[in-house]
Amino acid sequence: MRLKSDKELKTDLKASRFELLVPANNKDVAIKAILSGADAVYIGYSKYGARFQAGNSLEDIIDIIEFAHSYRVKVYITLNTILKDEELPKVEKLIQKLYTIKADGIIIQDMGILELNIPPIPLIASTQCNNDSLEKIKFLEKTGFKRVILPREISLSEIKEIKNNTNIELECFIHGALCVSYSGQCYLSYSIGKRSANRGECAQPCRKKYSLKDAQGQYILKNKYILSLKDLNLIDYIEELILSGVTSFKIEGRLKGEEYVINTTSAYREAIDKVLNTYGLYRTSQGVSVSDIEPDLYKTFNRAYTNFNIEGAKNNIATVNYSSSLGEFIGIVQSVKKDYFTLNTNVLNNSDGICFFNENNELTGTNINKTEGNLIFPANIKGIKSGIKIYRNYNKNFNDKIKSSNIIRKLPVTIKVRETDNAYLFFMTDEEQNCAVYITSNKFETAINEEKAKQTLEIQLSKSGNTEFKVDKTDIKLKKTPFIKVGEINEIRRKLTEKLHAIRKKNYKQNIRRNPLITAQYPLSEVNYKANIYNDKAELFYKKRGVRVKERALEFQKNCKGCEVMVSKYCIKNQLMLCPKQNPKTKYTEPYTLIDEFNKEYLVEFNCKDCVMKIRAKD
Repeated sequence: MRLKSDKELKTDLKASRFELLVPANNKDVAIKAILSGADAVYIGYSKYGARFQAGNSLEDIIDIIEFAHSYRVKVYITLNTILKDEELPKVEKLIQKLYTIKADGIIIQDMGILELNIPPIPLIASTQCNNDSLEKIKFLEKTGFKRVILPREISLSEIKEIKNNTNIELECFIHGALCVSYSGQCYLSYSIGKRSANRGECAQPCRKKYSLKDAQGQYILKNKYILSLKDLNLIDYIEELILSGVTSFKIEGRLKGEEYVINTTSAYREAIDKVLNTYGLYRTSQGVSVSDIEPDLYKTFNRAYTNFNIEGAKNNIATVNYSSSLGEFIGIVQSVKKDYFTLNTNVLNNSDGICFFNENNELTGTNINKTEGNLIFPANIKGIKSGIKIYRNYNKNFNDKIKSSNIIRKLPVTIKVRETDNAYLFFMTDEEQNCAVYITSNKFETAINEEKAKQTLEIQLSKSGNTEFKVDKTDIKLKKTPFIKVGEINEIRRKLTEKLHAIRKKNYKQNIRRNPLITAQYPLSEVNYKANIYNDKAELFYKKRGVRVKERALEFQKNCKGCEVMVSKYCIKNQLMLCPKQNPKTKYTEPYTLIDEFNKEYLVEFNCKDCVMKIRAKD
């Protein structure tokens, strides 16, 4: 494929529609996400998703889709685990059902799905597919995928290269927890306790403590969260990502609650809209969201933030002294008494949660029982000393405000009133030019006070109540204004909104995969366990493309001895300032050994040329 010109890239930009994609672990959270401004949500079925604990019934998915499509919000279903042979027929029936209920796409990892009899539902290549090269993404585009979810490790320059050489939609993570490994290439959870991340059962071993030794047995670190990364935050990179070719901006967090979802959605809605307005670009959904909260990304769950690799490899991206939420820095302890302390700020409230680093530099925390002026009474004062920094990782007032917030989303419509010799005609029209019409016979008497009657008509027709519509404009052109009772006007408006809702539902254009599934040439001639082939259909998929399958997924193996259980853009040496470029006189010798809480050892390898770290199981 030839390289696109600048003119073609600008044309692509103007022709594109941009999507804020938000996670939802259940129906209630999905609705909150949509009301808060999501252009799309991604949710899991009760099985087959990479977050096993975030599943939904088919009935709830149907409800979510119907609500979402009212605002032209898309709903994507995560089916991104590798599948057993006996699961494939059930998945085939499920996909057919998802197409019937008008799901807007399925997010998949297992290529065996493409060997099934599936309807033309749009296919999205999960980040679990390990989409880490231009060649792999070209292959997925040729095969028939509509979109590829880019790895979290992607940089702006890499995104630009992909956009320059493909026409596939690009989805990019912009916020939330970071997997330390390339997605789809982490087998650490499976190697420790047989809980496979590729089967949706990751035990999050990267958030556990490890020790690190060098080749001489010297401890570099003991019992630290060596593999735990900060959370991703790219809110300051929205413009660069849009100009680089990203059209879908993804927030991570299908295990998070509604406070997190409302806060992050609101914050990124503002940021994305600002860029879209600057360049005259458009979002994919409709409706205006209004709420009474001021979003603040530091006031909900976060392990401190990093932009990770978006500008290239950097250090200080891990949280070696903690793995839970750090929250927002609020002040320094001034004095400590028997059961209370004082801060240099006065922002804490009853029932807040705080944390701080103790004398062993470990993050610990407590709740606030009460505050009296600048006196703060914690549930446990142990470890709190003068001079330490206090962070708030649970803001009671902020979370209460989110829970009680009045978030609405309205679709702008226009109401026109016209007359014929025998009838009055009421039209309600939306931005798609869908039009509901209500006709009433000319039975009304001319109002004695026509000006007041017209004003009443405008006021009552402009009310939208609990519907999804907001009347932006009324256009009443009548020879003589009739006297219509308020109750009758309200009934006319109610029937108009019901009709328009039904028309919009009927006219929703279902997303259909236009491209046929093609047997394209795979970029590799041979694959091993890292291709995550778990069933006969998946193996057939690769064999059809001239690929020799050396072995199936690691989940088939009796043990993981000698296998790479993690491939990461994060580098321990870089984090600890032990890279030869940073510290050429380090006293530690390679290879390094990582030791988990069960005393299981892993060999740590470094590919400094490509700035990649690999972890290999020793036994």
